Amino acid sequence: MWQVIQDVWRPALEISILAVGIYLATRFVRGTRGWPVVIGFTILLLAITLAAALLKLEVLSWLLGNASFVLILGAVIIFQPEIRRMLGELGNLPLFATAREQRENIEVVVGTCERLAEVRIGALIGIEQSIQLYEAVESGIVVDCEATPEMLETIFFPNNAIHDGGVILKGDRIAYAACIFPLTQRSDLNKSLGTRHRAALGLSEETDAPVVVVSEESGAISYAYKGQLVRGVSVEELRSFLTSVIVKPARARGVLGWLRLRPNETHRSDTVIITRTESRPASPGGGK
Repeated sequence: MWQVIQDVWRPALEISILAVGIYLATRFVRGTRGWPVVIGFTILLLAITLAAALLKLEVLSWLLGNASFVLILGAVIIFQPEIRRMLGELGNLPLFATAREQRENIEVVVGTCERLAEVRIGALIGIEQSIQLYEAVESGIVVDCEATPEMLETIFFPNNAIHDGGVILKGDRIAYAACIFPLTQRSDLNKSLGTRHRAALGLSEETDAPVVVVSEESGAISYAYKGQLVRGVSVEELRSFLTSVIVKPARARGVLGWLRLRPNETHRSDTVIITRTESRPASPGGGK
């Protein structure tokens, strides 16, 4: 029995690694400009292989069997933009980002919200963590540029073609704009709660992303996280919250520390917390 297990576990491990690799590669290129190329090339390769096998074309079969290097090189050339994007996203993971870089990214969000709140321009910003946000939204326009307060203000400026909707941030990059976030389905919310706040709450229920909202009616700043909504926060409170969510995971921890859930992450609260500060009260209907 032990000999059988030894003979089986290596092939099973190799098949599992290949299956996971193929799945991740397919999932990554799906929906990109290179996806039609993958489909077309796969169909062509299967057709040539089938024809060579049925017609017993030995030279063609030999070429197909020894063309792995050429195929890999061709894939690198064809999918160069996708590979660069994948490596860029890998570099933006919290595991590789330093605390200083993360604090700089936080300051971009805080500075943008502060400036937009002063002139009462609405904003909706989702900050991607471990769960990819684009899978949770219905649409969006690829932006892929450096995240700066000026760029975010330009996107949310009224009458801009892409100002309506949410923005997805990945590290120090603006990944997508004009995204439609999923609305929360809760029926116990105040009816005066606007669409932006409901969208922020809905995205926080489905992902682990902190979502920041600026009301265009009152200029109040709010944030949603793990199904909880906090409204009317100050700039310092927003900075403190984002720091606690974004910077902490990057600190060096052991394996058990990564696997251990923090006390406030053991379950998702069903209670929506709504607070208002005295310095900036949120007026009714200020959730647009």
